[in-house]
Amino acid sequence: MFDKWRRYSYAAQKNQRGKILYICLCFLVLYILYNVLTTFFFSMRVLENENMLPGLQPGDRFVFSSFAAYSFFPDVDFFDRPLPFKRGNIVLVEMGRDEKRSFPLLILDGFVRFFTAQRLSLLGMEDQVYVKRVIGLPGDELTMTNFVFRVKPAADPYSLTEFELSDILYEITIPHVPALWDDSIPFSGNMDRIVLGENECFVVSDDRSNTNDSRTWGPVSVNLIAGKALFHCWPLTRLGTP
Repeated sequence: MFDKWRRYSYAAQKNQRGKILYICLCFLVLYILYNVLTTFFFSMRVLENENMLPGLQPGDRFVFSSFAAYSFFPDVDFFDRPLPFKRGNIVLVEMGRDEKRSFPLLILDGFVRFFTAQRLSLLGMEDQVYVKRVIGLPGDELTMTNFVFRVKPAADPYSLTEFELSDILYEITIPHVPALWDDSIPFSGNMDRIVLGENECFVVSDDRSNTNDSRTWGPVSVNLIAGKALFHCWPLTRLGTP
């Protein structure tokens, strides 16, 4: 009798539709909130490779800040204010950041990322996003000897090692190379003096045997830095700031 009342009663059907509408509305709000947070404020990233050994391991998870909001304020000069990252910080380098993408595709991509916990993307952006460490800032002068960088900030008369200029403690992996290896290539561990431009920075891997960084790309534009690591959230034994 009760089931029949629920099936044929207008009030019961209206109440049922109201519940469905409420669930859909809650889902929509959650979806919009998720996309706003992961686009403009924070994102979760998994380190997929070994290029940040020995300090960071494959599978480590981080909460990154996002610098996407800067692109919505064209009248604000990004370079005329202190940068939101400093030497030693772990950052996301997004090589396709300057590419223009259609708004409907961005919406659909956000939908796919939402249901796959950011594992999948329609834009193929994961192949262009790298986790690196900032070594040099705009105006810095850099050299490298035996895979260790010396940096002379623009306003300083002397150069110091990358570790002395960083407030963050980290280790690097120094690979063994043959004694007669050609010094003109990045694999040798040596690099001639370069001076960064006013909107350039230098990013590298902690595992210096991995040269998929500024040693082969060259300096990268500040605009390509998509975020900074804020929190090391996995594994639980290493919770804290990276």
